[in-house]
Parts: sequence; C-alpha cells; structure tokens
Amino acid sequence: MDQQFRREAADRLLTAYRTREPIDPLVGTYDGMTVEDAYAIQLLQMDHFRQQGRTVKGHKVGLTSMAMQRLLGVSEPDFGHLLDDFFHLEHTPIPMGRFIQPRVEPEVAFVLKRALKGPGVTVAEALTAIDFVLPALEIVDSRIREWKIGLLDTISDNASSGAIVLGSTPTPVTEVDLRLSGCTMHRNGVLVGTGAGGAVLGSPLNSLVWLANTVGALGTTLEAGHVVLPGAITAMVPVAAGDTVTAAFAGLGSVTARFAKEA
Repeated sequence: MDQQFRREAADRLLTAYRTREPIDPLVGTYDGMTVEDAYAIQLLQMDHFRQQGRTVKGHKVGLTSMAMQRLLGVSEPDFGHLLDDFFHLEHTPIPMGRFIQPRVEPEVAFVLKRALKGPGVTVAEALTAIDFVLPALEIVDSRIREWKIGLLDTISDNASSGAIVLGSTPTPVTEVDLRLSGCTMHRNGVLVGTGAGGAVLGSPLNSLVWLANTVGALGTTLEAGHVVLPGAITAMVPVAAGDTVTAAFAGLGSVTARFAKEA
C-alpha cells in the first residue's frame, strides 16, 4: 500500500470511531496489505488523536492466548496504544456511547517504575522495571463489522482497543507467580470465564518482554508510569448497557466494571 491508501484506511477507521458505524474488513478492500501497512495505519490514527490533545498512557498486547488466536484465526500477538481517556474508574458507570460492539476480558496490568527500551530486553530486566501489578478489565471493541478480523485488521484498528478499568490493589510482582495465578470472571453474577496467567504466552512477563523488544525495534520506549496490558487470561465476552463484570485474581484481588444503563 502507498501512503495515500494507508491514510484512506486510517480515515475510514476514524470515521467508524466518530459515527459508531463499523466498516468492512480492510484486507478485503486493500490488496497486498502487510503487517507494516497495518501498523502504519494504526500510527496515523495515533497522530490524529495526539493532535486532538489526547496522550498515550501505555500499550497493550493482544492475541496472546491460544484461545484468542483460535477464535480470531491468527498465530501471533499484536500491540496497540492506550490513550488517556481509555481509563475508567472502578465501579463508576462506563458510558456505552463510545463503543460499537464491546467485549470484556480480564488481564494483569503492569505499571512501570522505569522505562524499558528494546530490542534486547530480558525477563530479568523487565522484572526490575515493574513497579507493581494490578487486576484489570479491558473493554475491547472493533471498528470492523461483526468482529470479522484477522491479524492485519486488528493491528490497523489499534489492536481492537476500547477502554480499561484498573483495580485498586497494587501487588509487587515478586509476591505472586503470574503463571499460576488463577482468574474467574463473572458477568451479572454468572461465571463466564476462568483461566490462569500461563495462558498469556506462558507468562504475562513474556508478553511484556515481547512488547518492549517489538516496539523498541520501531523506536518506541515503554515509559515509566505507563500501563502495559499483556493479554487476556480468558476468552472475551460481550457486554451491554447495565451489565456488571467482576474479575477476581488469586493473589491480586479483584476489579469491577459497571456499564451505564442507556438513557
């Protein structure tokens, strides 16, 4: 794709944000689209958002579990950016007006105390860069119609990012084995998902290392104070206005997201 087509694709996604009308998959519209094209389309949207005064507060890694990769028919992770207005307070009703087709998934959030710059970051270096971990719920959303996405579409669409709710119980990363930490997720009191941290590339730490090295090769640093979402522990579930979702993590506490009832 040349830059004109990349910008056209980015504009179509930005229009979907604004109108809440999903678009057809990009891969069916633009022949010969590559991973490089997809990340370029993502970055064009980030440039637009920065021009609006929004700021990047972290990154997310998507498609890290076998369950998610099977569900979406992909075989490798992707990453996206977390903007300042993605973050919502726990228990405070989240307006539904910004979403198109939202789904929720539980994650362990890393909060960094110092910057991580790849490539070449090791697990040991990643561990020393983590300030603490938090239970989190990510609200994922797709601007692609009916979630008919492959790797290139989800990368272009900022890794299907939507919003984030962080819990309020910080835990030092040395106090929990993230591979074995189990999680249960309930929607309106009904169990809808179970899993453990090992579903995320064997360990959420591996996902953090992958992210630092991948974005580092592109000239991006994971900044101190930023949040990193390493990937979902269970499969995502759809949510609607009025729903309440709670995820409880062994050794980390719980986090609850409430979705406002439609006016």
